[in-house]
Amino acid sequence: MMQSYCQSCGMPLTDEALLGTEKEGHKNHDYCTYCYEKGSFKQPDLTVEAMIDICVPHLKGDGMPENEARHMLTSFLPSLKRWRKQEWSEPKIINREAFQIIGISAETSNTNEMTAQAKIPQLWHDFYEQNIVGQLSTLDNQSVYGLYSDYETDVNGNYSITLGVEGPLNEPPSELVIKTIPAAKYLVFTSQKGKMPEIVIQTWQEIWAWFANSEVERTYTGDFELYDERCANPQEAQVEVYIAIK
Repeated sequence: MMQSYCQSCGMPLTDEALLGTEKEGHKNHDYCTYCYEKGSFKQPDLTVEAMIDICVPHLKGDGMPENEARHMLTSFLPSLKRWRKQEWSEPKIINREAFQIIGISAETSNTNEMTAQAKIPQLWHDFYEQNIVGQLSTLDNQSVYGLYSDYETDVNGNYSITLGVEGPLNEPPSELVIKTIPAAKYLVFTSQKGKMPEIVIQTWQEIWAWFANSEVERTYTGDFELYDERCANPQEAQVEVYIAIK
């Protein structure tokens, strides 16, 4: 199934009817019909700041407080294709054996993460508040993983998000979960260097846009963000995102 976000306003493109069109009449998979029609933007002189002002009332209508909506859009929209100032690099392909992640977990969906009920920000808060890395200090690998697994269907359904470190560990603390990820082939997307969490949002935008314009298929056996020594400075961090493919 198709999954992407309009690279102008950020609206989820959950149906082909929402896609913009080119001059020849075929669909454009980057932009929605409200932003892009017949090969051009409907408001070509619009700025990203003006787009934020347009989008805030829609998120408020979905129940998100105005300050949260404006903060989210200020972080999110500049990463979209229409507004971003840097070009992305092509992903690399690697194969990786099965491994385990030990940490804390929650169930959510991409749709939920665009609302006031988003769970991932709170999970990151709990991860640091509970000092999960410190609890697992006996493990050699102290890189942090953001694991997406247990997909209900694909990017349109529910999934589990687990924040933790790579195992194995014979007797993990009882409040933690263990997720086993099968061996897989991955596309690895490397972010630009920049401020967290903006660079993570930008990288996922790259991923969605890349797959929307590619015939490569995802397996949904487990995808993850890798936060290693390159993330020591949160103002100048670099993250890798691994997407399992067929």
